[in-house]
Amino acid sequence: MSQQLINHSPDLKRLRDDGYEIEVRGGYLLIHHIPYMNTAKEIQYGILVSTLTLSSSERTTTPDNHVIYFIGDDPCEVDGSYITSIQNNPLPTALNHEITVSKTFSNKPPNGYPDYYQKVTRYVDLISGPAKYTDSTVTAQTFKVIEDNSNETVFQYIDTNSSRANIELINSKISNQKIGIVGLGGTGSYILDMVTKTPVKEIHIYDADYFDQHNAFRSPGAASIEDLKMNKKKTEYFYEIYSRMHKNIFVHDYFITKQNLSELSHLDYVFICIDKNTLRKLITDYLVDKGVAFSDVGLGVNIVDDKLTGALRVTSANPTKNDHLPLRIFSDDSDNNEYGSNIQIAELNAMNGILAILKWKKYSGIYVDLENEHHSSYSIGVSKIFNEDATT
Repeated sequence: MSQQLINHSPDLKRLRDDGYEIEVRGGYLLIHHIPYMNTAKEIQYGILVSTLTLSSSERTTTPDNHVIYFIGDDPCEVDGSYITSIQNNPLPTALNHEITVSKTFSNKPPNGYPDYYQKVTRYVDLISGPAKYTDSTVTAQTFKVIEDNSNETVFQYIDTNSSRANIELINSKISNQKIGIVGLGGTGSYILDMVTKTPVKEIHIYDADYFDQHNAFRSPGAASIEDLKMNKKKTEYFYEIYSRMHKNIFVHDYFITKQNLSELSHLDYVFICIDKNTLRKLITDYLVDKGVAFSDVGLGVNIVDDKLTGALRVTSANPTKNDHLPLRIFSDDSDNNEYGSNIQIAELNAMNGILAILKWKKYSGIYVDLENEHHSSYSIGVSKIFNEDATT
């Protein structure tokens, strides 16, 4: 529960957002990488340790005392003499089987410390002042990556972006969702990139194709020559990248067909990013029948007078709105299909993916949705978005 405690406690959250290396271990708060001067006038780094007083299992209250512990040598002034104003008990003390402190410091304001932010930053100023005076580049605010070693979230490391922006509660609306991405071409790979950065419960990726050289020019990131030489399937290539961030990405290195459509029935939302209309129609009909919400993306670009023109679209449906699909989802693979062109460019794929992600997040209650459109198209030539098939 340590990350929930930090997220729900304004003082601890502020310490983390300010870049301090904080850790909750048992009933103690540890602040790592505290610079200080030793008797040899050398800059060293120690750890501050404070008891934690909680109003509940997920929130701190006013610190129970003004004393703080320290793991390290005696902090000194610029001349190498001890900082006597904070000295208390110099004897090593075992706080528990994991934490043994070297020093105890005491600095009590007239009214005590109102919260842990004030307590920690006051001691950091006192202990680190001489070191900072000697070298202005040293700091306790490292903004170091905070790993999720206790498996409290779906991420490999803590989502401090959401907590800093105070939108963690809003983002949690999708935390139980299982997402499917059918097709990892240009648009599908950008959708994966963005879904990976959300706290969804599971991400299922479907594709049987290999990651070829042309894919590198319309996908997020920068594939190396070595990546291309390995001739990996798209699912494997993207899994290796995005599993560095999200723990629950499930690889399905095959195409969705009539025989395995049932794999999509347990999902909460599906992104359909394929260019075959017959298969698109098969999948969308099945999802409607099973009551699974989805967004289907399309991209059509043509060359006109030595310039590119065309349109992007996102067609969405859910259990309460799907009567528009016969007018939007074609049942054949005609070359005349407006979105059947094979010209794809990274920025257009990315924009198509963004529009689909925005619609999904609106459907999930993260963004305001005043239009309630279920078919949205962007025209490149006039730079306008047209919304249709709205619900009231």
